[in-house]
Amino acid sequence: MTEAVAFLASPLGPLRLRGTDAGLCAVEFLNEEAAETPSALVPASLREAHRQLRAYFGRELRDFTLTYDVQQGTDFQRRVWTALPGVGFGRTASYLDLARQLGNPAAVRAVGAANGQNPLAIVWPCHRIIGAGGQLTGYAGGLPRKKWLLEFEQPAVQASLF
Repeated sequence: MTEAVAFLASPLGPLRLRGTDAGLCAVEFLNEEAAETPSALVPASLREAHRQLRAYFGRELRDFTLTYDVQQGTDFQRRVWTALPGVGFGRTASYLDLARQLGNPAAVRAVGAANGQNPLAIVWPCHRIIGAGGQLTGYAGGLPRKKWLLEFEQPAVQASLF
């Protein structure tokens, strides 16, 4: 299947979306400007990813329901990546938590390495995985983007008069 590319302007800078007719292959942060791609020029999988990411940044969507066509990764990496959506919107988990969930608490570093190779930034929310002490560690998109995403996903604090 031929892979197509679309671009989306986001609060974190432009995103490159790659996909096929079968599903979304990648969501990548760009450090250079890119024009947003008109949705009529891309396959349905990319149009839907584009729509859902816009809804996410517009605070209208918390959980992505996309089809995927991710071909890369070892079996372990794919297990890590597909476990990431289990860490819900506005929540975090440690690398150790994720390693334990996968049945291998000794695989903390391997979980971290798999997170660094996650092809679907934001959609498979590796930004929600933090150090055991609550510290922000490693993020392929850069720690400022990880911090922004975690803050963005926190519920708004309601001001109280009393």
